[in-house]
Amino acid sequence: MARSEEESRRKELTLTQLKYFLTAAAHKSMTGAAAELYIAQSAISTAVAQLERTLGVTLFIRQPSKGLALTSSGEQLLRDGRSLLAQLEELTESIRAHDQQVEGVLRLACFVTLGPFILPQLISEIGRKHPNLHIEVFESDFEETAQMLLDGTVEAALTYDFGAFNGVSFIELYRSAPHVILPAGTPLAQQEQISLSSLQDWDMVLLDIPHSREYFLDMLKAAQVDVTIRYSSRSYETVRSLVARGHGFSILNNISKSDTTYDGGRLKAVPIAGDVPALNVCFAHPAEVQPSARSRAVSSTAAALLQAERISPASHHGQ
Repeated sequence: MARSEEESRRKELTLTQLKYFLTAAAHKSMTGAAAELYIAQSAISTAVAQLERTLGVTLFIRQPSKGLALTSSGEQLLRDGRSLLAQLEELTESIRAHDQQVEGVLRLACFVTLGPFILPQLISEIGRKHPNLHIEVFESDFEETAQMLLDGTVEAALTYDFGAFNGVSFIELYRSAPHVILPAGTPLAQQEQISLSSLQDWDMVLLDIPHSREYFLDMLKAAQVDVTIRYSSRSYETVRSLVARGHGFSILNNISKSDTTYDGGRLKAVPIAGDVPALNVCFAHPAEVQPSARSRAVSSTAAALLQAERISPASHHGQ
């Protein structure tokens, strides 16, 4: 029991108490410490009394006419306390300095279908501008991305804003419009725009990723279009290949510069007519964490690439 009480007392020591003690010791006066710290003298006296109870020692001898005199225990705490605060200050400055350096490793999550369209140019540009910064990529869906941000696995993310996610902040990079994907030879694919109603009773090849799936199906439901999901896949390229081979249409936002699939099929991406919801491609970070210089550098570089159309929103609508 005695040991437990001793451990409990030790846990009660705070840096604020230590700071108040050191200030009072420097002035040899509670009044002088209160004046320096711009707080009430009673706050200094209370903190020092709590510190003495926590340590189980007397730190000051109160001399009415001469102020405060340190006991031997007080002198030891003065030496060790100053050393501790100096180390803490050094540690704080070291961490702050590290956080301001655009170097080291940035762990970055990326929504799985965005990676091929954004990451290669982004990594190349970061390598040119910040050669000492290495990006470690984690490809994931939206839920996985948010979880990695919250548990500290990654520092930042490139993802879609599928709606508020508690604890995550989103910085919009661009808005991404959906397109209908069709076999190249289909008469409907020759149109400049396609109304969703023209897809009534078509078979669909669905990109089956959480949140993406709901986004596509809700879009069709809002347009009162009934379709049969003939095939579904988590692979962007598998979806494209199935469409090119005539197994149905799809809706995607990432639009490849090539209309040829891996297996040689041909397809066409056509903008959707009418008011359909676009997606925001965002740079995300934990809401309670101030972005580091590394994170800010990657975010600004991604935004600059998109704005300069070096990764063109017109040609690479994400999803």
